[in-house]
Amino acid sequence: MLLVIGPLVGMSFIGAVTAYGELSGVNGTAAGVGEAFSPLVGIWAPTFSACELAAAFLLPFVGIRLVSGDRHSGALKIEMQHPLSSFARVSIKSAVLLAGWMIATMPALIGVMLWASYGGSIYLPELLTVIAGHLLNGCLTIALAAAAAALTEHPATAAIVTLTVTVGTWLINFAAAVNGGWWERAAAYTPTAMVAEFQRGLWRADVTLVAVCLILAGIALAAIWLRLGVTIRRRVQEAGAIAVALALAIAAASSVTASADTSESRRNSFSTSEESALGSITGDLRITAHFAPEDPRRSDLELRAFRKLRRALPRVQVTYVSATSTGLFEQTADQYGEIQYELNGKRLVSRITTAEGVLESVLEIAGVSAPPDSGAIFRGHPLAARPRGAAAVFYLVWPLAIAAMAFYFQGRK
Repeated sequence: MLLVIGPLVGMSFIGAVTAYGELSGVNGTAAGVGEAFSPLVGIWAPTFSACELAAAFLLPFVGIRLVSGDRHSGALKIEMQHPLSSFARVSIKSAVLLAGWMIATMPALIGVMLWASYGGSIYLPELLTVIAGHLLNGCLTIALAAAAAALTEHPATAAIVTLTVTVGTWLINFAAAVNGGWWERAAAYTPTAMVAEFQRGLWRADVTLVAVCLILAGIALAAIWLRLGVTIRRRVQEAGAIAVALALAIAAASSVTASADTSESRRNSFSTSEESALGSITGDLRITAHFAPEDPRRSDLELRAFRKLRRALPRVQVTYVSATSTGLFEQTADQYGEIQYELNGKRLVSRITTAEGVLESVLEIAGVSAPPDSGAIFRGHPLAARPRGAAAVFYLVWPLAIAAMAFYFQGRK
């Protein structure tokens, strides 16, 4: 895993820096859209996305080997002679795997240092948020691998179960994009959606709490099933209790609305004055948007407007209405494309899907005006740089260093 993740991160980092430099005016006569760029979007998200791939396709097998290997070698029976509880043993193994995962993310941190050497800007809060998201994703993967390895008799079966769950979360995301509704709410807590939120510089308490619940449940399930001396019936009953407790915990965690926008550009928030004006609104705001799940205007409306609105006004209730999944044959309907706002008996209808249009409609129906924003406008950090030395570091130095370490430890064995 360590050998592969270096070139994988390097490919992502080199491509990101190259695109960032070209859009910032490298080999050109004028600055491009790099003036509106931030390293969060242009560098951190694509670079750390390689860690997401490694967490999905490499890390699970390391965890499965650790848990299943002890069972097949007989080491598990020896471990059970110690006074430690089964949960403590699995937690220790998980902590060791997490330490290994932190080592595996070092190529991404090397990319951060290379970016700084090029003169690139680093805004620490958004960078730490991205790192935290991938560490949390690694913990989820470790918990899943431990549970799968404990429930199955053979590592190959555990690998199939793990990949099945991974592909299942992708299917949930696909169903959410097509059908919306409950699928969309469930997809918000899949690992892919969770990492995407952190890579946007947005920390959400509900997503974090749900992830923590899943991690604890996975470790607890593995601990229950690795008690070989306990009858299967009792283990099934305890696993059922864990499932019920997990469902209740997720239901409670999903109702938490706290969040924090750590991005330097405040891409997940309205301006300070606008949020202050929204905070003065009393009553429950209801929004009904007539857009199909696959309508691009709906995704644009959700990402650029409604997410910001929910953070500033947690009492808002957004409902999407459509008769089909594509909306292709609904375009002639009178209400399709409308956004209806209801607040304290007042009603307003608009067809504007931009964040500015949504904000203007909400303030209008509430009878509130936002004072002019006196804050500085984010202008981005253009950098017409090339990924100097990155190829040598990721494609040559890193693999050689890992190979040398492997030979060294193998020789000691």
